Amino acid sequence: MPTGICGKVLWVDLSKETFEEEELPEKIYRQYLGGYGLATKLIYERMPPKTDALGADSIFGFFAGLLTGTVAPFSGRYMVAGKSPLTGTWGDANSGGTFGPEIKKCGYDAILFKGIASSPKYVALIDGNKEILDASDIWGLDIIEAELKLKEKHGNFIKTAGIGQAGENLSLISGIANDRGRIAARSGIGAVMGSKKLKILVLKGKEKLSMVNREIFMENVKWYNSKNKAKKPGFMVNMILKTIPKLSKTMRRFKIGMDTSPGNLIKHIYHKFGTTVSNTLSAEIGDSPVKNWGGVGQYDYPPKKSMDISALAIGKYVQKPYGCITCPIQCGAILKVPELNIEQTHRPEYETCCAFGTNLLNHDLLSIFELNELCNRATIDTISAGATVAFAIECFENGILTLEDTDGLELTWGNSKAIVELTKKMINREGIGDILADGCKKAAEKIGKGSEKYAIHSLGQEIAMHNPRMFKSLAYTYTFDPTPGRHTAASVDFLDLGPVEKFVPGFSLPKGWKKNVKKKMKGQMMTSCLQQTVNSLGLCMFSTLFGAYPLYELIESLTGWEMNVDEFLQIGWRIQTLRQAFSLREGIDIASNELPGRVTGHPPDEIGPMKGVTVEYKDFAEGVCKELGWNPENGVPLEETLKKLDIDFIIKDFY
Repeated sequence: MPTGICGKVLWVDLSKETFEEEELPEKIYRQYLGGYGLATKLIYERMPPKTDALGADSIFGFFAGLLTGTVAPFSGRYMVAGKSPLTGTWGDANSGGTFGPEIKKCGYDAILFKGIASSPKYVALIDGNKEILDASDIWGLDIIEAELKLKEKHGNFIKTAGIGQAGENLSLISGIANDRGRIAARSGIGAVMGSKKLKILVLKGKEKLSMVNREIFMENVKWYNSKNKAKKPGFMVNMILKTIPKLSKTMRRFKIGMDTSPGNLIKHIYHKFGTTVSNTLSAEIGDSPVKNWGGVGQYDYPPKKSMDISALAIGKYVQKPYGCITCPIQCGAILKVPELNIEQTHRPEYETCCAFGTNLLNHDLLSIFELNELCNRATIDTISAGATVAFAIECFENGILTLEDTDGLELTWGNSKAIVELTKKMINREGIGDILADGCKKAAEKIGKGSEKYAIHSLGQEIAMHNPRMFKSLAYTYTFDPTPGRHTAASVDFLDLGPVEKFVPGFSLPKGWKKNVKKKMKGQMMTSCLQQTVNSLGLCMFSTLFGAYPLYELIESLTGWEMNVDEFLQIGWRIQTLRQAFSLREGIDIASNELPGRVTGHPPDEIGPMKGVTVEYKDFAEGVCKELGWNPENGVPLEETLKKLDIDFIIKDFY
């Protein structure tokens, strides 16, 4: 067995109800690391082109990052990957919590599924035993109810990841959840799991990863944690923290961003507020979409409304901090909401608060708590769900949908009761919810009547809750990344929010990239490569915010591999190119994709922080393609690029 990895993956055929272990050569891990890097290699080679994402030949799986299963800081994430039934492209999503390391504890770097079960099943890998078991008694339950029933049967120490009602109902905007609602949300992989009649994956293992040098590994972990451990801030820092959510107007007027905050303060901000620190700030400075991307936060959702869903308002319900396994910052929190009889729920993330709040002109905080809990339990993506509700409201406002269509729901901006009820209908595919359950693009195709102009998406996936007119490279990311529409894909402007050059020694964006567009193209290429490696290591995307990290030392003491920034970026280049090739092989014309004009400022806002601002992204995309060694006309990787990256096995698919 190679050191630092399990060296094998498990294939589960649900049609035949069989298990098969496959040993992989160490070279593959060196080339792809783990996570969705490993997924791109295995799924591209093993799944036939143009496979129905919801068919028996479709493959999806759970993939642990290279560092997942160790105590490396921020390393607790796992990825789900397969063909997205929502966009037809490569699909992936990741989640934190405590589930990821259990994949390694069961002795595997990944667990992949193919086929379709004859009836609802769950798969249990417990202490070396592998079983495909009947799930009829938990089918129809939400993910928390199902997990509790399985813990009664298998014990409290199991880890689970599975689908709720949205995934069972094959909602194309459903995800896969672990740890009481931590969701790998995007790309619609929950529908793939549901199509296979697979309810939950249950894991409990005892395997331990071997390391080349455990002593050095632990020394580096202790060094990093000693300077980054979440701790109580002092009096002055506490005063600053209490003030930050109230500074939205000031930050807008002086164009102050979160990236200007000192590194140590950022740690305290994320520990205390998590991503909800942006709820009011982003609405005011023009980052948050408002009124289905047709409004302006400064006027349509001003602080007198946005403060109702602020980090301070949410903080009143916090019971204790929550952190993913191995995280020294702990940006999550567990809430108690007596008004809703909710004893325990996760703090909603910024994306959820914006999708169901700012973008819907809804400032009813209790409704956002309820919606967050509903979506977590049903395993439906809050970004896509909220954006689809926004589409429905605008259709209602313009007479395309009527009260008869909505079963009497008054779909008006800010009507929190109607928003909650419509979301329930989407989860259960009831009435109009059946049409909306697959996202706004599919809904617009069914509704017609000009509704397409209100569907804000990229190749079928709803756009995330950050404005590319503020972070201009996001327009490229939303449009041309192999998994479109997501803010968690690579964006050089997003990466620049933290001192990434300290996180990855030797990494440096081109000098002057912010003012020189050609240098920015190079920077975006580098960012695309870096993002793939960070994800495939199993690291949180926020890990680059907090300064120096013993990245190479941890990899070398775990595996024995001596890496430098050049190899690190080449691995990411290989992964990104293979993700791109997958989407193209499936027949997706990524190069012709366009964002809705509302997103890019066509026409530009006449008032507010984004007044007169537009973002052009097609020329930029062509430049990034050239930097990546892809044909700028169609996005197809050049033959010499495929040879250079040692992925010439895909040449036959394009040449």
